[in-house]
Amino acid sequence: MTEESYETEHFSLNWQQQLAGAFTRLDDLCGYLHLSMDGLPIAVAASQKFALKVPLSFAASIEKGNPHDPLLRQVLPIADELLNIPGFGDDPVGDLPAVAEIGVLHKYHGRVLLINTGTCAINCRYCFRRNFPYADMQLSRQKQQAALNYINADPSITEVILSGGDPLMLNDSQLAGLIQQLNQIGHVERIRIHSRLPIVLPARITDELLAILASSGKTIVMVVHCNHANELNPRVAAALARLKKTGIAVFNQAVLLKGVNDEAGVLCGLSERLFRHGVTPYYLHLLDKAQGAGHFEVGLAEALSIMREVQATLPGYLVPKLVKEQAGAAYKIYASDLV
Repeated sequence: MTEESYETEHFSLNWQQQLAGAFTRLDDLCGYLHLSMDGLPIAVAASQKFALKVPLSFAASIEKGNPHDPLLRQVLPIADELLNIPGFGDDPVGDLPAVAEIGVLHKYHGRVLLINTGTCAINCRYCFRRNFPYADMQLSRQKQQAALNYINADPSITEVILSGGDPLMLNDSQLAGLIQQLNQIGHVERIRIHSRLPIVLPARITDELLAILASSGKTIVMVVHCNHANELNPRVAAALARLKKTGIAVFNQAVLLKGVNDEAGVLCGLSERLFRHGVTPYYLHLLDKAQGAGHFEVGLAEALSIMREVQATLPGYLVPKLVKEQAGAAYKIYASDLV
């Protein structure tokens, strides 16, 4: 079977089948990308500590034969992940002290975050929850009811954020049931879904999923996660168009990553292409200091300098807010306020 026919056959499968076929072995991924493992700073130990997981729908956008591809850098386990860097730890944004109920994070006024699942369609090497104790925090049926009771008892909560992991890893029945229960809480006005799946596994945006979201009595907001314009392939563009056609507001949050998007031109290209596909640039995060992700950090001074170039190039509505999530803070901190 040729590479082209293999991809065509794979993309004809449903999203669960595509997910089951994700790359989980370094040799398979490198073979598909025409890369020699000997020529890469790969660390098998890093992949054992935090597993490799890359759907073909994302890998297909990586330039074959290019060991420096910015998409490859986001998913390739390398030796730098094993370094112990001062200031980097297992809970960089203070999630654990914000646990109000199992699976419920209540950091900010008016909104709570539900940890719906610990799984994702892709394992990003810079993930701020790569060391999170998901086994203790996931919502079983009983724990989910306790979480909903917590939300119901606090009328100041107007927005519920579905997160994880990735909430779109839930099957349609689970997701529909949860949204239905949230619909019954009168003071909740919005359901915000944070998901990387529209970008890395666009087949997840099915007619059934769109019907579930469209039938909600609440305003649905989708926040996708895209770091580089090359991630926005035609399959992704089609999925984003379907979300917009359903009437869902779609925003993007990215992370400023060394060797991926730490250039003004790259960030401008990302914002332009996102907007072309109906997505509003929202946040650009300074790296959360998760153990194993230190090699992605861009210093504050450099980050601010890059953003000044972006601001000088783009209209204001295309400039994402450069922010830092700080443990214990009542809101995300603008990077300019950290100087």
